[in-house]
Amino acid sequence: MLKYDVIVVGAGHAGCEAAHIAALMGAKTLLVTIQLDAIARMSCNPAIGGLAKGQLVREIDVLGGLMARATDATGIQFRMLNTSKGPAVRSPRAQADRAQYSLFMKRDLDRTPNLDLRQGTVTELMTDEKGVCGVILECGTRIYSSAVILTTGTFLDGIVHIGLRNYPAGRAGEPPADKLSKSLAMLGLKLGRFMTDTPPRLDGRTIDYSGLDVQYGDEPPVPFSFSTVAINRPQMPCYITFTNSETHKIVRENLNQSPVYAGMLDAPPPRYCPDIETKVVRYPERERHQIFLEPEGPETNEVYPNGIFTTLPEDVQEKFIHTIKGLEHARMIRPAYGIEYTYAPPTQLTLTEEVRAAPFLFHAGQINGTSGYEEAAAQGIMAGINAVLKIRGEEPLILHRHEAYIGVLIDDLVTKGTNEPYRMFTSRAEYRLILRQDNADLRLMEHARRIGAVDDTRYEAFRRYSESIEKEVERLDRSHIKTAQLDKSYLEEHDIGDIERGMTLAQLLSRPNVTYQHLVALGFGAGLNDPRAIEQVEISVKYSGYIKRQMEEISRISKMEDAQIPQDMDFKSLRGITGEAAEKLTEVRPRTIGHASRISGVSPADVAILLIHLKSRKRHA
Repeated sequence: MLKYDVIVVGAGHAGCEAAHIAALMGAKTLLVTIQLDAIARMSCNPAIGGLAKGQLVREIDVLGGLMARATDATGIQFRMLNTSKGPAVRSPRAQADRAQYSLFMKRDLDRTPNLDLRQGTVTELMTDEKGVCGVILECGTRIYSSAVILTTGTFLDGIVHIGLRNYPAGRAGEPPADKLSKSLAMLGLKLGRFMTDTPPRLDGRTIDYSGLDVQYGDEPPVPFSFSTVAINRPQMPCYITFTNSETHKIVRENLNQSPVYAGMLDAPPPRYCPDIETKVVRYPERERHQIFLEPEGPETNEVYPNGIFTTLPEDVQEKFIHTIKGLEHARMIRPAYGIEYTYAPPTQLTLTEEVRAAPFLFHAGQINGTSGYEEAAAQGIMAGINAVLKIRGEEPLILHRHEAYIGVLIDDLVTKGTNEPYRMFTSRAEYRLILRQDNADLRLMEHARRIGAVDDTRYEAFRRYSESIEKEVERLDRSHIKTAQLDKSYLEEHDIGDIERGMTLAQLLSRPNVTYQHLVALGFGAGLNDPRAIEQVEISVKYSGYIKRQMEEISRISKMEDAQIPQDMDFKSLRGITGEAAEKLTEVRPRTIGHASRISGVSPADVAILLIHLKSRKRHA
């Protein structure tokens, strides 16, 4: 009998992270996928990171994930976004070599101890008295396990749309998984349909770049992974062009050939990566829309025209592409398409991503209604961690909203659900000044240590790093200076007023135009040379007031987060609570009062009644 601790179904970005972390934690793990050659394939944009998404990747890296290291090893252009703004909204992004990224992930998974890879299509889940206990493959093979993680991406009942024609597929050129959803329905899960789309791919040799704006990456490139010392790969530029009135005219004339506008879809079109049809219809006043021409790698001629997602017929795609500057003679290598797929509304999950109706079954990625590689990978690593902890009978790892963007992501999905593909933004995080991309290791390393995702060498290096930051911030706070200690020309140059009464070095550093290097030049340094540590010291000092206020708010909120709600509570029997609140609370089954307060339809009055009931229950216990 084939038996594993954990079976992961699907080898996209969620599946790779789930399988890798489960094996890293010592669980005997099997990763099953339809095509082993398509592991971690970048179905859409050949890029990792971006606003808020970059924060997710850094958090995945700290918890033992692969995505950051794979990006550093295969990246062809690195940029830090929003550098002109505050640190709370800065995010790393990188173009990756599409083919090499997939090869890196496949190679790493092949070498991971405790992990087996298998090509096959899962058609059914097996259950016993405890819950889900394994999978059945299309060939009839039964494989047993203690936990199953589904990361099905767009393959679950996938249908590709190009114009008014459609055909079953999980991705262009790959078969769908069209039987597994029946097994999920048999377990009592509610299912729905979502849609996403992708732009065409163009032959870079047929693009005229001469009149286009060029976009270079940062120099030197900043790595994604905290373990990467430097990026040594050659970097490649991207180019910028725009649609125009003629492009929009062709799109409008052919709206009747779009499945979106012909009413052929069972799913809403994506809001956050809208197709060109939707942009033309929704913003008729716009004369042009920006397009980024992104190379897919140095060993291929394929170019990804980011900004012209479409489901129009192939001949119409070619026609409007040729109206765009630089693309007048561009040859289309692959047509754009839309894809509909089945997902399971995530309000059916616990905060560990376990399906409430089917114990030992976990969901991660697009099956939960999300879009994006980074969102999928974040869910995948947490599902893998919690599947192993559940098998061991240990406490789960639940990241709170003030601890990680991953916590915001999962809390939003489980608590609020989503009626369209969910995408992470910095605006979704109420504590984004705390949840910066630069301090993910400071926030999450202790969690990584607990689950065994970090070795002694890396952990000790982290401890030295974090202690150096703490000591330097303390020194700056207690070190006092007077004007007499500073050169007058320096005071004038940096617009520093009279400080005869004295000030601390921290107060001096908090001035907008003073940096840590200025302190060093003035003789007030302390031998701190690590650029990352210096950055942390500067942010801690310059934003100390804002950080303190957020930490005080977190402290107040944490009391609600710590107030546990018994999982057997009958919400419908509580006197005074509204019918809607009772229904939503019963559906979501919140773990804490804080979790309950964020559920749509649960009012502050309902929360107050719930608190009163919990206190009464505690007194009579």
